[in-house]
Amino acid sequence: MKLQEITVTGKKATRDGFGDGLAAVGQTNSKVVALCADLVGSLKMDAFIKAFPQRFVQVGIAEANMMGIAAGLATAGKIPYTGTFANFSTGRVYDQIRQSIAYSHKNVKICASHAGLTLGEDGATHQILEDIGLMKMLPGMTVINPCDYAQTKAATIAIAEHYGPVYLRFGRPSWPIFTTNLPFEIGKALPLTTGSDVTILATGHLVWNALEAAKRLGLEGISCEVINIHTIKPLDTATILDSVSKTRCVVTAEEHQRNGGLGDSVAQLLSRKMPTPMEYVAVNDSFGESGDPMELLDKYGLGVKDVVIAVQNVLKRKKSPVLV
Repeated sequence: MKLQEITVTGKKATRDGFGDGLAAVGQTNSKVVALCADLVGSLKMDAFIKAFPQRFVQVGIAEANMMGIAAGLATAGKIPYTGTFANFSTGRVYDQIRQSIAYSHKNVKICASHAGLTLGEDGATHQILEDIGLMKMLPGMTVINPCDYAQTKAATIAIAEHYGPVYLRFGRPSWPIFTTNLPFEIGKALPLTTGSDVTILATGHLVWNALEAAKRLGLEGISCEVINIHTIKPLDTATILDSVSKTRCVVTAEEHQRNGGLGDSVAQLLSRKMPTPMEYVAVNDSFGESGDPMELLDKYGLGVKDVVIAVQNVLKRKKSPVLV
């Protein structure tokens, strides 16, 4: 079943990966500057600020202004990293991102923590589940949603070398670390297990749930190919199509609305290139609520058991295509 050597090396939040990656890239690239909207501790930006105080701007609770400043710094040749919660990084400032950053293809890195339901107790007003859709629709915007601490750190470093606007999405809770020794390349999906019965395309925190589901399904004799889609735009169409040509059915898994997320991108690809039975593991047209992160994932259909059920359902459709 294993394609890559998957070893869990501990648990840490993906936002910690951003903080450590930002400090690391600051050491190697003097053009990198950081901005924050009054959430330094939450974004784990302290190490960068301590090392490079002259390369940091505390904007305060003024996210729209932060995007404008970042666009200006990019025009001057800097590589600005903006930091705030995902809700405030996208929905609150969409006009500024579209007009001042995306339209003129500014080299701004929009770094967004506390995405999805796993923000937990802060509730529905902060749990943005539409951000991937918002950002991937902007022309020229790269959208990255890493799965653990190590991959988030690698992505934070890598985006400095990628010219153009980037949306980097990560989260709040402590999460298993399992990609420490695995490669990261923008736009290149990462196959984690090889299988012949079903392709599971997962992103962000749901990659771990997909791996756990694949283990359970393996006990039932179901062979799952799990692929980590850390870059949602540009989508690695070649890797997806290569897997689906073998398995002939797909499950997508994401901590996002069903509308507009990874699943939509995959469905568009398959409808044009390889029509295939497909199931979604995603939030179904609903806002979240305050609660324990893991309980929220289960309540809103994003738990390990939900991936298992989606695989079982898509395999039935694969055997009997007339089923709906």
